[in-house]
Amino acid sequence: MPSSRSEQPCLFTDDELSMLAKTADALTAYLGQPVLAEVGMADSGHEWVAFGIPLPASAAPGQDGTHIQMGGPDARWVGNTGGMTPGKEAYDCRFLWAIELCPEDGRRYTKLDQDGEEAGWSDDLVDLLPFVLHDEALLPDDDDDDEDVEPPVVVHDGGPQRH
Repeated sequence: MPSSRSEQPCLFTDDELSMLAKTADALTAYLGQPVLAEVGMADSGHEWVAFGIPLPASAAPGQDGTHIQMGGPDARWVGNTGGMTPGKEAYDCRFLWAIELCPEDGRRYTKLDQDGEEAGWSDDLVDLLPFVLHDEALLPDDDDDDEDVEPPVVVHDGGPQRH
């Protein structure tokens, strides 16, 4: 049953956009290639975000899974765009997955898989992301760290070497 939220468009909050940006950046580092994340708006007025990997110009249609066009003059990127500097051009990308906002109770977020099929939903964005993202430090600060580090072992004395 739709909730009262359905009367107004669902938009990502600043915190959600930050999590999505961190996800795109983490995917870029994990995969070792640029991962783009673009936020758009459906005809219903609800926002979505799509994640994709730019394909080389030589990629054939249908090769490497589902292709989507990302970018263009009004593109709204989140994250560091994989180190690329997108301009007004559109990119042919391999579609990784997307998240759509939904006004229904219990499913604010709907995840679409690489085929565009519904793959899950939740009221908590973190449940649908591939990485657990936390802003707190992973390890407590230890001001004595420098004292615990042993100096490196010298393998040779730096004298002349014969090869």
